[in-house]
Amino acid sequence: MGDVQWLTAGAGVVHSEMFPLLDPDGPNTLELFQIWLNLPAKDKLVDPYFTMFWSHEVPRRRVSDAAGRGVEVTIIAGALDGVAPLPPPPDSWASRDEADVAIWSIAMEDSASWTVPAARGASTLRALHVFAGPALRVGDRVVSCPAAVQVRADQAVPLEAVGGRVEILLLQGRPIGEPVAQHGPLVMNTASELERAFADYRLTRFGGWPWPVDAPVHGGRDTGRFARHADGRIERVGARVPD
Repeated sequence: MGDVQWLTAGAGVVHSEMFPLLDPDGPNTLELFQIWLNLPAKDKLVDPYFTMFWSHEVPRRRVSDAAGRGVEVTIIAGALDGVAPLPPPPDSWASRDEADVAIWSIAMEDSASWTVPAARGASTLRALHVFAGPALRVGDRVVSCPAAVQVRADQAVPLEAVGGRVEILLLQGRPIGEPVAQHGPLVMNTASELERAFADYRLTRFGGWPWPVDAPVHGGRDTGRFARHADGRIERVGARVPD
């Protein structure tokens, strides 16, 4: 659908993503990216924050190359050519202008060309994840799909779709520059902080789990897209949603 769920875990939250079984007798294809952004040490224990960017709200930039071939960039984070993204959670690393975070989903028609503009920060890192299509020309090099290509963020990067339609996920940002201690879904700065985080979860369950099973199911194919927030509020998009 193109929706984006943005969650800042902060001091801890338990969450679940559910997808409908549209075809009980055949494949139910799902394309999903889960992108983790770290937090600086001073923000590790901020209050959790959850928001939805519904597909029809997410800004897109559509351009054509000299031959009229189209390129569409879905702008999840990081402005592009004056098109601003929806605001990220207030304590996210992406909310800081100096972090230079960009998350763009780029769809290029067969043989279309487009140049990714240079990032602002000299220390910014940038990678292109080519996840659909035959191949992509990056500068003077052709890479076959699937591939991940790290490129210079301080330079413009010419791209060209080769052999068919190509889709790319661009990820960029300035490193936080702090130590990382990670185990399972928890990310802290030190081993002792990890131990405390696991102890907090065993004690509080990070706010608890309101359903009797670990994999709750809500309705069927007619339920539509919705988000149920920790305070009970429900955002509805499309068809009926059970209360």
